Amino acid sequence: MLNPPRDAEMGNSRACMCNTGDLCTGTRARRFCPRLTGNFSIPFKETMSVYDKLKELNITLPPVSVPAAAYVPYVQTGNLVFLSGHIARKDGKPWAAQFGRDITTEEGKAAARAVAIDLMGTLHAACGGDLNRVQRIVKVMSLVNSTGDFTEQHLVTNGASELLGQVFGEKGVHARSAFGVAQIPMGACVEIELIAELA
Repeated sequence: MLNPPRDAEMGNSRACMCNTGDLCTGTRARRFCPRLTGNFSIPFKETMSVYDKLKELNITLPPVSVPAAAYVPYVQTGNLVFLSGHIARKDGKPWAAQFGRDITTEEGKAAARAVAIDLMGTLHAACGGDLNRVQRIVKVMSLVNSTGDFTEQHLVTNGASELLGQVFGEKGVHARSAFGVAQIPMGACVEIELIAELA
């Protein structure tokens, strides 16, 4: 028999490290944690396939983007897969614009979200056709085509980060860098690359 969980004071909630290895807190803990409920027949996590989530969001993954120069779309070493930079596209063409001049931050978020969809299409191929193999989105790096006085690169990049979180849940929470740059190939407004860990 398992020992009773050690309570941690977190406001009015209790927390424990149950046998699933997850931190249980608040209402979810009282409903689902087997050590707090005593019911080991309830699965702790409610899981949803990545593809179910994509369908729910009405997202169709594109094919792998054709490289525009002398590189490959992705490289895998060990359990890590490195995706090359993907530029923002609109109506099938590079989404050419520069922040601080002719595109707004909100439009930029939409551009970054579109890049994240293209990245997931490439990641789908890198996973051998099964995005459920993704254990973690490890790192995202974003290059934002900006004038010298534009300072909202981090908000533009949220368009990609938020979508990855929606699709992959906790596995989509990642480290990130966002830079303002003077120019991007073909004048694109955003370019994003990604590192993921696979099972």
